[in-house]
Amino acid sequence: MDSQTSQNAHGAQAPHPPHTFQVDLRGLVDLLSHHLYSSPKVYLRELLQNAVDAITARRAEQPDSPATVRLFAEGGALRVEDSGIGLTETDVHQLLATIGRSSKRGDGLESARADFLGQFGIGLLACFVVAERIRVVSRSARTPDAPPVEWTARDDGSYTVRTLPDSARVEPGTTVHLEARAGAADWLAEERVLSLARDFGALLPYDVRVGEAAVTDLPAAWNRDYPSPAARRVALARHCHDLFGFTPLDSIDLDVPVAGIRGVAHVLPQAVSPAQRAGHRVHLKGMLLTERAEQLLPDWAFFVRCVIDTDSLRPTASRESLYEDETLAAVREALGERIREWLTSLVAGDPERLAAFLSVHHLGVKSLARHDKEMLRTMLPWLPFETTDGQLSLEEFAQRHPVVHFTRTVEEYRQVAPIASAQGIGVVNGGYTYDSDLVEALPSVRPGTVVAELDADTVTAHLDSVDPAEELALAAFLSAARARLDPLGCDVALRAFHPLTVPALHLDDRAARHEQARADAEAQADDLWAGILGSLRGSSPRARLVLNHLNPLIRRVSSLADPELIGTAAEALYGQALLMAQRPLRPADSALLNRSFIGLLEWATHPGTGRDDAR
Repeated sequence: MDSQTSQNAHGAQAPHPPHTFQVDLRGLVDLLSHHLYSSPKVYLRELLQNAVDAITARRAEQPDSPATVRLFAEGGALRVEDSGIGLTETDVHQLLATIGRSSKRGDGLESARADFLGQFGIGLLACFVVAERIRVVSRSARTPDAPPVEWTARDDGSYTVRTLPDSARVEPGTTVHLEARAGAADWLAEERVLSLARDFGALLPYDVRVGEAAVTDLPAAWNRDYPSPAARRVALARHCHDLFGFTPLDSIDLDVPVAGIRGVAHVLPQAVSPAQRAGHRVHLKGMLLTERAEQLLPDWAFFVRCVIDTDSLRPTASRESLYEDETLAAVREALGERIREWLTSLVAGDPERLAAFLSVHHLGVKSLARHDKEMLRTMLPWLPFETTDGQLSLEEFAQRHPVVHFTRTVEEYRQVAPIASAQGIGVVNGGYTYDSDLVEALPSVRPGTVVAELDADTVTAHLDSVDPAEELALAAFLSAARARLDPLGCDVALRAFHPLTVPALHLDDRAARHEQARADAEAQADDLWAGILGSLRGSSPRARLVLNHLNPLIRRVSSLADPELIGTAAEALYGQALLMAQRPLRPADSALLNRSFIGLLEWATHPGTGRDDAR
């Protein structure tokens, strides 16, 4: 008998003098609740995990032993009973000593968590997030002759241990009693306990109940037998709606036996941003580990939400996320491959479902195809792109045009698309996410395809020149227009092109815009920075305003004689061309638009004869 205990008149041992944890419990509870765990709700997961571990340990020695977990919540208290391996008094002391030893690498918390007792201890400490007093009554199934033991602890860090008389009739297993902390009674309410237990423990392999209500729901939805594939699809869609709140476009089986993974990926019914991190539900040996596992799938698979059960992935210390290691990297690659196979099967056998999927998630497939030539080759006839011929796949567009021209920005496409189309130049809008990368990768999967970035010089080269005599006759008009737009870094050219309804076209390229930005910064900088920026001046071609000699308005404007009025008209045409291209306006451009608008109004309403002369 322990020298610190004494026998009382009733046969039970008197309580030992209070012991103290070898850790600062108040500080540890604060660490658990505010830094390690995302919510107090994890206390129930830890209690369930302790019970499951205990049952697993007992069944390893006694395969026919009962496997039950019962939870009873009432009046701000919770009782959890399991039929597991149980504890002796020595086990309890060793457990608490293990929690306290954190100075040695081999004896610390990380090592303790790897076995049953360490797991049990951490679970009890987590309970102090919601409880001020914990009482554990346990009897060992491994040592049936050992008396039952009672361990009582408070959140001030003290605990007592005593053995109970045989007359207590405690069955092998463990019962944990929690008494709520002030303000935490809601966490121990029966309805909350049942909801949390079902969330965490729906896939646990043992019989778990809250009162009379069942917690487990086995087999998992993806492991059940269904009368037909259609029935299975409907059942998985219902499962997704219950779990994630949406009805999926489709469900993809995720089966990686080598990694001990089984589950399903549900395809979102609406488009999402590639930057939006997906939250996946991961169960570890049946227990919900996290519902926000962002790193489970490759980044390109942002169009699915997964739920899986695994026995191979490693949790972090909080057991609320996955540890990034080689196993997780291999699982991520394997699950990504499974989604690739699903896409390939749609291409081969279900074009209607493929079209429905791509109408929503073409961005995700484009993201995948950027890095996967085989996927790009497979999806080439299906992925939609905005082109001057309408919405087409790159395969169909390349069949129509010997050179696949593309722009890198939406603004560039908008400024040249109408003109290029009228001149017979096929252009792909590469300004959307991933599109320019895919166009440039086209020759790698379609040998012989010529791809070229469309710039201002290419467009201008396809516009018809004006008769030299006519252009010479308009020399004074062009000179006045160039003088007015020169401070804006823009030249003026005269061409003939279709459609006739377009009076002027603003053309530039990235180099010209970069040079303009440098010039604007130089104009606003102090002497030192102006000198530095001036040294960076490039020889890039400037933007140009191309006037359409076939347009009736341009013909009338070109007949003006007043240089001031010509300059005002040139500014108005410049501003209108910017607006037509949907280009962002600089402050100088906005001021120019206002100035030219007011100037034309004043001219149109002036009572003098200048207006008649201009006609």
